[in-house]
Amino acid sequence: MNALLRTLSVLSALELLSVLVLLVNLATVHHDTLTGLLGPTHGALYLAVAVTALLGRGLTVRTRVGALLPLLSGPLTMVNVRREARSA
Repeated sequence: MNALLRTLSVLSALELLSVLVLLVNLATVHHDTLTGLLGPTHGALYLAVAVTALLGRGLTVRTRVGALLPLLSGPLTMVNVRREARSA
C-alpha cells in the first residue's frame, strides 16, 4: 500500500470514529463540550479526506466521489482504498 492510500485510510478511519462519537453523544448525554471539541475536529477530518482524495494522483473516480459524500465519506473511502490497494 503506497503512502497516499495509507494516508487516506488513516484519515478515513479517524473521520468515521469522530462522526460515530458525535452521533453517540447526540443520542445519549449530548455533552456540549464534547460536541464543541469534536464538531470542528470532524469537519477538519472530513475536509482532509476530501482534499487528499481530490488532489491525490492515481485514484479512481469512485474513490474521489466517495470521499465527497457527507457522513459516508469515511466508510466509502476506506472500502475504495482497500479495493485499490488489492488491485495495485
